[in-house]
Amino acid sequence: MQKKKKTTFEKITMVLVWIMIVATLGSLVAGALSSLGMF
Repeated sequence: MQKKKKTTFEKITMVLVWIMIVATLGSLVAGALSSLGMF
């Protein structure tokens, strides 16, 4: 593990990356469900 503290910029970047990943997975799941006619 790193002992160096993360800068504010790094924290914001990580949060945005996680939001992008979750949004991508969510849209894929929603697309799959709608194609099956369940959504």
